[in-house]
Amino acid sequence: MAFKSDKKPEQQNWIRVNLLGYPTHGIKVAVWASKNNEIPAQFEIIEEGTNKVVYTSGSIKNFDAYGPFNKTARLNFSDFKLKGRFFIRANGILSPLVLINHDVYKGTADFCLRYMRQQRSGFNPFLKDSCHTHDGFVLYGSKAGIKDSTHFDASGGWHDASDYLQYSTTSANATYHLLMAYRDFPQVFGDDKMDNGLDGKNGRADVLDEAKWGLDWLLKMHPKKNIMFNQLADDRDHISMRIPKEDNQYGKGFERPLYFITGEPQQRGKFMNATTGTSSTAAKFTSAFNLGATLFKDLDKNYSALLNQKGKTALKFALQKPGVTQTVSVKSPYIYAEDNWVDDLELAVASLNFQTTKSSQKTINNALFYAEKEKTTPWMEKDTAAHYQYYPFINLGHYELAKQLEGENRTKIQNYYKLGIEQVWNRAKTNAFYRGIPFIWCSNNLTVAFAMQCGWYENLTGDKQFSELEQANFDWIFGCNPWGTSMVYGLPDWGDTPTDPHSAFTHLKNYPIDGGLVDGPVYTNIYKGLIGIQLAEDDEYEAFQSDLAVYHDDYGDYSTNEPTMDGTASLIYLLAAKEAQSKPINSNKTYSLGANIRGDSTIKKISLVFTGDEFADGGEKILKTLDEEKVKASFFLTGNFYRNPKYKALIKKLKLKGHYLGPHSDRHLLYCDWNNRDSLLISKSEFDRDLNSNYAAMANFGIRKSEAGYFLPPYEWYNETIANWTKEQGIKLINFTPGTRSNADYTYPEMGKSYRSSNEIFKSITDFNDKNPSGLNGFYLLLHIGTDPRRTDKFYDRLPELIHYLKKDGYQLTRIDN
Repeated sequence: MAFKSDKKPEQQNWIRVNLLGYPTHGIKVAVWASKNNEIPAQFEIIEEGTNKVVYTSGSIKNFDAYGPFNKTARLNFSDFKLKGRFFIRANGILSPLVLINHDVYKGTADFCLRYMRQQRSGFNPFLKDSCHTHDGFVLYGSKAGIKDSTHFDASGGWHDASDYLQYSTTSANATYHLLMAYRDFPQVFGDDKMDNGLDGKNGRADVLDEAKWGLDWLLKMHPKKNIMFNQLADDRDHISMRIPKEDNQYGKGFERPLYFITGEPQQRGKFMNATTGTSSTAAKFTSAFNLGATLFKDLDKNYSALLNQKGKTALKFALQKPGVTQTVSVKSPYIYAEDNWVDDLELAVASLNFQTTKSSQKTINNALFYAEKEKTTPWMEKDTAAHYQYYPFINLGHYELAKQLEGENRTKIQNYYKLGIEQVWNRAKTNAFYRGIPFIWCSNNLTVAFAMQCGWYENLTGDKQFSELEQANFDWIFGCNPWGTSMVYGLPDWGDTPTDPHSAFTHLKNYPIDGGLVDGPVYTNIYKGLIGIQLAEDDEYEAFQSDLAVYHDDYGDYSTNEPTMDGTASLIYLLAAKEAQSKPINSNKTYSLGANIRGDSTIKKISLVFTGDEFADGGEKILKTLDEEKVKASFFLTGNFYRNPKYKALIKKLKLKGHYLGPHSDRHLLYCDWNNRDSLLISKSEFDRDLNSNYAAMANFGIRKSEAGYFLPPYEWYNETIANWTKEQGIKLINFTPGTRSNADYTYPEMGKSYRSSNEIFKSITDFNDKNPSGLNGFYLLLHIGTDPRRTDKFYDRLPELIHYLKKDGYQLTRIDN
């Protein structure tokens, strides 16, 4: 007799998505994964609630086996622009919920700051209690004349992971990422916590509070110019899982050992580590201190000055013995076996220019020297690495240095980034997940870092060829991976995220560790070779483990499921970048031939723009009027103007008063034929050389290119090629808003029909304002700082009247970059 089984057949096909969601106008790709060789011919998007099919596509790119799957495919729906909540359906298989809107990443960077606060040593705001307050006693300090067991105050900072060790190298790197996140994307961070991490506002972004917590500890780890510590505590910490309090297993009460940086090998279990010098850790101190000094300059001058001084002494410490500083272990062989250091010195040296008004060429040359020693981060080519062998996981120095460079040197550094990306892409393009990151310990940290490098390369060059690769790495972190899970605790709260990480907070007290990025999958052969791993529960991801890689959401697996402080700090930067990028381009701005020619036409805001080349007769009058009216304006001046000794005092006054000073070409070249705009009159090399010379002339007044990112072309005449060349320089092309005759204030009677009197010009402005529904909203109103002597009817004499008119009608007058 035969009985029919009620057991449902095991699922054989899945659709993996980014569980956080996708920006409306961003790249959107899901991955089809099949164990039975099935590939769909098309897929649908179904609206949640109505179950209505709102999109159908055959945009499917097929791939062969990967990990546990026999067939895979990329389902591209980037052209789907509706906002809402959806599911993807293919061959009867439904994806997890897919969110599409402009705000899918809003607040995620601040969410991950929760984990950083929870990792605090000293006063811990999550526990509302203090721990490790007696740290610490010195070891290996004889080089600085310090007796072993001497006490130095080292309380504070962050615990490194689920253990409570504290490393200078990871803490300095984390601090730098937090500072960078605030510098690059201040608009995405809130102020909901005090500097001690408790609830309340203190007038400062929470990410900057957290960065300062890191800086304060680094100051303790570099208390004097000849003293620097690499590590607080060691692997004797691993005696048990416990909530942080005080530890007494180190033989000196509740103090923990502080390891002095000697530049010589120190203990690694039964062996010695491979330390060769002082550079890798000390250089990280330098860059963190220098960036901190820059960002706190206007917030706390005394603190900024202290950081600036410590940056100098840290760099001297880094250079006293060039080489790498590895960490210490006492019982086990596991350490941070960092093996590169020239990248750290490149960043440290480049950071010397952060506070200067004019970048030092000597400093740039020194940074270039180190940059050329390590063009790409070695793991990208080798496809493997020991634990933290190449750290940070990408070269931060290339990014900071490239922004200070021009011409061939800038292109060279950008190409180093490109080379590393291509090395990973050559592996990634063979599988549907676009996975080219090696499954070594902390693979998620590498994934986040690599996505950052892709983004930085695009920002520096405008080259978008790796955009989908960047997004694939970001998507991997949030669920578009073989296991279909986010790698961040609690993010998103509606999706599959870690619930049983290798953490005392969750395991002993069931406390959430919101925002913690876990280590991520490792090669199966690595997992099998690790000491002391035993899963505590059945493996819910058993169907997705393979001979390639494994991942477990299980307290017993410290290799794939332990969150790390430094990885989370890097993720905070990436999430901040993604939130900033996901905002829609302001559709109320106007563009023409690649140049922005009008600001937001829905806001009563105007930018007064003055250009200048050979004349400046109106300069003092204009400056006096702007000062009296408390208005900031923008001045685009040629290299000829900046070099003219007659105008030196005027330029200095304009800068001192806070007006925008930008480039207008060096020699006031005509780029395009007046009658055939598409006909260029210069080559790209001539364009680059001329524009770079303009910036060089500006540098003599302490105006850096990074502070003057808007360029107004000479004669206000350009084409799309000029716009593209401008973008490749990393700057933005703007032009005056058409519709009035303000730009004709340079004309004089001998020009015949082209001449416009000041009355005509003024009337053209008021008429446009009266007759158009949006008035002069967002206008870039162009005038000249000086005109030919043959024009006696100077329009700048009417500037007070013009400003009064605009103010009376409710317009706010701002700089072009405001």
